[in-house]
Amino acid sequence: MRLNEIKDNPGSRKFRVRIGRGIGSGCGKMGGRGGKGQTARSGVAIGGFEGGQMPLHRRLPKRGFNKWDRKDYNEVNLGGLQKAIDEKRLDASKPIDVKSLVACGVLRRAKDGLRVLGNGDLKAKLTITANHATASAKTAVEKAGGSIKLIVPKVLDADVAKRAKTAAKKAKAAAKNGGGVKAEA
Repeated sequence: MRLNEIKDNPGSRKFRVRIGRGIGSGCGKMGGRGGKGQTARSGVAIGGFEGGQMPLHRRLPKRGFNKWDRKDYNEVNLGGLQKAIDEKRLDASKPIDVKSLVACGVLRRAKDGLRVLGNGDLKAKLTITANHATASAKTAVEKAGGSIKLIVPKVLDADVAKRAKTAAKKAKAAAKNGGGVKAEA
């Protein structure tokens, strides 16, 4: 074998179809665009247009709600933590947070924070720093002699003032409407 004889397996590299290169190419004349009209031109943005009929994406009902600033948390079960400790990947004496879990291979990557779930048995005494923890997870960690420290999100003074102002406005509107309860006739 020589360097000039090395080549890919047949069929491993697929060449793109060169359109508009004569009738012998199989994709000549109109280049696969059909005949004339808007779609034969460049820059067509018809999208879901169905000839004036109500398009499918508008006929179907809207479902659900998409939160604009949704956080995606790493979730870890207590059973998974205990398994990592038993396999000597995680050191129970050191504090546990997202970085340490990624470093030991329990989590693949750090997302927006950590959520501790209570599935599985925990025997080791752990000090966990997380954004959220279920009630069962808290009790299980405390029962094993450990502790969970929750990271409290930072709230700006301006947000606190805005919330107070909104609450006062709602209270005033409720008092004006007679306690917020509408009388039925």
